[in-house]
Amino acid sequence: MIKKYNGEDGFRYYVKKIELFSTKSVVAIGIGAALYSVLSGVAIPVGPNTSFRIAVALLTIFGAIFGPLVGFFVGFVGHALNDMIMWGSVWFSWVFLSAVIGLFGGLIALDKNFSLETGHVTKIHIFKMYIYAILGMIFAGLAAYVGDVYFYGEPAQKVWIQIALATLTNFVVTATLGIPIVLGIAARKRKYSNLKIED
Repeated sequence: MIKKYNGEDGFRYYVKKIELFSTKSVVAIGIGAALYSVLSGVAIPVGPNTSFRIAVALLTIFGAIFGPLVGFFVGFVGHALNDMIMWGSVWFSWVFLSAVIGLFGGLIALDKNFSLETGHVTKIHIFKMYIYAILGMIFAGLAAYVGDVYFYGEPAQKVWIQIALATLTNFVVTATLGIPIVLGIAARKRKYSNLKIED
């Protein structure tokens, strides 16, 4: 929820009230996870058990709109659903990879001045989104590595190759599709908001 108020200096300020697991968030997780699961079926192999997936863009989009918890669960539930449908079992180390990317993709929503609802997105916000994306890929890769090597007993060298390829492709999708879509939403909301003010 976002409340607007005018300060004594004449500037408009935004105050955010973050609701954990509101009805809106639960619905967003359901829709996002379903979309992520379905779109994950559209994949181009780039290495051993590793593929280029446009579905990753959804993690940034849902995270930026609804916050890090929604981003996390869209990745977690969506990836787990896809694993169950495609393979009949869940590979949790890579489920957490998607979840962590969604978590970091949603950190920008916690910025007190960031508001997709009103289209208030600055250059600093854009910079932060790319930084969060990079950090998200790093921590997601570490989560997948620990899970694969120490819990599933996969060869470390093979896992490093998979993580390197996954990190590269996921960042490309996030940087060229996920973040630009978020910015497009902001621009549209800003234009609509300005029209409303003029009316």
